[in-house]
Amino acid sequence: MGISNCRRITIRGDGHYGRHEVMDWCEDNGLDYVFGLSGNKLLAAAVDEKADDIRTHRALEQMPVLRGYAQTNYAAKSWRAERRVCARIEATELGLDTRYVVTNITTHSAEHIYDTLYCARGQMENLIKLHKSQLASDRTSCRAPLANQMRLFLHTAAYWLMLELRDAIPKPHPLAVAEFVTLRERLLKIGARIVETASRIRLAMASACTQAELFRCLAGALQPTGP
Repeated sequence: MGISNCRRITIRGDGHYGRHEVMDWCEDNGLDYVFGLSGNKLLAAAVDEKADDIRTHRALEQMPVLRGYAQTNYAAKSWRAERRVCARIEATELGLDTRYVVTNITTHSAEHIYDTLYCARGQMENLIKLHKSQLASDRTSCRAPLANQMRLFLHTAAYWLMLELRDAIPKPHPLAVAEFVTLRERLLKIGARIVETASRIRLAMASACTQAELFRCLAGALQPTGP
């Protein structure tokens, strides 16, 4: 199946990935992209009116921080055509901070492009860090490539189990946003007496267990649906 027959794909990345070869390839193959873009004098001049308005409004209202958005069309010397550039402009007591992204997405506002589409990559990077640093998925020291691939499969399976466990925790609970290391220490590395009968499995925990109520909730949330 060709790329054109698949669902719409959006590629996100910081400025290291925003090269003209990558953007040309995405456009030629029907892919959307949002890449970070380094600022310069031309871009600063293009959004200067909006930036000055945000800076002035923050000072008049004596706000600690004020954020706004702008967009323009821009073409670097290496680009084959003009492209849409969205700017996030943030004024604080320390000065003005402006970040740019380039995209071929023609719909949505500049705010949506930056905050919802581009900044979402930060969460992706956090999940990759959990996969690598807290589940040791970078331990691919076997000599055979297939053995390393198998180890990566097992680490990925552990990742999905931990993610499923965290997603089952009620949102108001502090562990609902905990890292995997914390979940392992608070929910997995504990002592309990297990009594298995013909119809059920009972877990007897210490009376001082602080997560007893959470275990009761997780048992119901993770129970398979069916007859």
